[in-house]
Amino acid sequence: MSQTHPLTTTAFELPGYRITKSFVVVRGIMVRSRSVIGNFGAGIQAIFGGNITLYTSLCERAREDTFNQMLEHAGQLGANAVIGVRYDATEISQGITEVLCYGTAVFVERAG
Repeated sequence: MSQTHPLTTTAFELPGYRITKSFVVVRGIMVRSRSVIGNFGAGIQAIFGGNITLYTSLCERAREDTFNQMLEHAGQLGANAVIGVRYDATEISQGITEVLCYGTAVFVERAG
């Protein structure tokens, strides 16, 4: 939980807070590729089965980076929270993937 911003949610409201201003949809986007060395190491892991940790790490870093980009975009607008957070990924070509994190930037205040 240490990497999660406390005022982000996949829901469209934050319990204990009220939305006082809604901004636009904010996003973080990046295109990542797998390296030849990473593919080789992952191929070795695949021989033995189970979790392919090299790919898991690559995916986790891409999600974290796009999440942080989204938060930065929201902050530039004056928002202090993001609701309706979602991730999407699209394979552009073999070994090259677009990762997108998006949500609605809002300004919230503690409820009563």
